[in-house]
Amino acid sequence: MSNMKPEDIIFEFFQKEKMDKLERYRHLNKYVKKGQILFTGSSLMEQFPINEIAITDGVNAVIYNRGIGGYTIPEMLDAMDEQIFALDPSKIFINIGTNDISREDETLEMLIKDYRKVLSQVKERLPEARVYLMAYYPVNVSVAENQPWEGAKRAAELRLERLEKANAAVKELAAEFGYFFIDVNEGLTNESGQTKEEFSIDGIHMWSDAYEIIFKNMKKYILE
Repeated sequence: MSNMKPEDIIFEFFQKEKMDKLERYRHLNKYVKKGQILFTGSSLMEQFPINEIAITDGVNAVIYNRGIGGYTIPEMLDAMDEQIFALDPSKIFINIGTNDISREDETLEMLIKDYRKVLSQVKERLPEARVYLMAYYPVNVSVAENQPWEGAKRAAELRLERLEKANAAVKELAAEFGYFFIDVNEGLTNESGQTKEEFSIDGIHMWSDAYEIIFKNMKKYILE
């Protein structure tokens, strides 16, 4: 361990953290009520305080969150049971791919190819489920620029550059499978189309008041 570079130590730490979350979900999934609502994806879904907001809003629904911070679509493909199938949900909200489009070596073709694999498995194993593919959230490059971790600004810039095309491609993918594409981002952005600074933690992730706005925008889909 002492001979490892700092960046390798950090990488190993986050990899272990993801594996630990997956193991916790395996245990939690033993106690779920089947046929309910599922939120799944990466950190922007994991950090969605959906149950707290829903309860405060008076929404009487069972909602499970199986997001895992740092996850890419290929990682989700290796964790479909823990993140989706073990819960046997009747309604699924998916927000995955943010980490993919934030990487230099990722292409739109790669994103859609991997996403299609996810949806093909869902269609095969949960043919009756209502599935909602969520538009990717905006970013704030200026906030990202002030973060201590290396690459924050570049990740935000890449996502901002690719956001429109990625959302359009995911929308087409939803139609291909007979699923729903929902853009619930209204009210999150400033005049330049980036996340309002007061909503942004680090340029990419958001405070809970941003999620309150998102919840109001998507409440009708949760209840339908």
